[in-house]
Amino acid sequence: MKDVSKNLIKLISSSFSELSKGQKLIAQFITTQYDKAAFMTAAKLGERVGVSESTVVRFAIALGYEGYPELQKALQELIKTKLTTVQRIEMTSDYKSEDDVFRKILKSDMDNIRTTLEEIDAKAYERVVDILLNGRKIYVVGLRTSTVLADFLGFYLNLVLGNVQVVSQGISDIYEQLFNIDKGDVVVAISFPRYSRKTVEAMGFVKSKGATTIAITDGPLSPLLNYADFSLFAKSNMASFVDSLVAPLSLINALIIAVSLKAKDKVTDIFERLEEIWGQYNVYSNKDKNGV
Repeated sequence: MKDVSKNLIKLISSSFSELSKGQKLIAQFITTQYDKAAFMTAAKLGERVGVSESTVVRFAIALGYEGYPELQKALQELIKTKLTTVQRIEMTSDYKSEDDVFRKILKSDMDNIRTTLEEIDAKAYERVVDILLNGRKIYVVGLRTSTVLADFLGFYLNLVLGNVQVVSQGISDIYEQLFNIDKGDVVVAISFPRYSRKTVEAMGFVKSKGATTIAITDGPLSPLLNYADFSLFAKSNMASFVDSLVAPLSLINALIIAVSLKAKDKVTDIFERLEEIWGQYNVYSNKDKNGV
């Protein structure tokens, strides 16, 4: 069994002389166009290079993988931080119609949630809930596309706990917002491919200050894990220029509910008082008894 944990391109290069003629065609295509190969089925890849589907499967096995799905996963891990937005747009060209887009995107989101549920570390999840409940102050960092996730988590956690600050890019630098962080504080950093460099750097900064660090990201290759005490993974695979945030948002929603249930009496009191304020200032639109 070859060492499949090292760089895939180097693995292909070192194995090239041992491959059959058909397998060498596959190797050459992957080496030069791995960004396209990563989202092709075995049949489509074989068709593209002029070999059979079974040759593609045998190629994966020759490299040391159990089958083509494992090779494809390695390809996707290889490209996720390198693929440009333009390249990702090109990948959407396979959609045949608007209905095809609708069905494939929703199915992809469903698969992301299913995989997240199957692979979640339940003990780490429970530990993160307890850490959030007991943190002196909680900072939530999420930039670029992860901003919406950070805002959602920060908004609801602050309603429940009252000690949560969302760190955002604005008038003040993110380091100024994290300046007073210390031991006893908790930082939740959220980032998905293409990972935000500033989020990773901020995670390193707060780690050096002694804060407890939690990463919400997509997997063990995320650079956030270099500084995370605890990590929770949610799948965000989407072969397009739009990141899928469905599974990450579902995971975050579950965290908020779990924290709320453990602080049920406090939460009930908070929302009873909020309901009075919302009603007094007509925060929500309510029809009167005449339906107006």
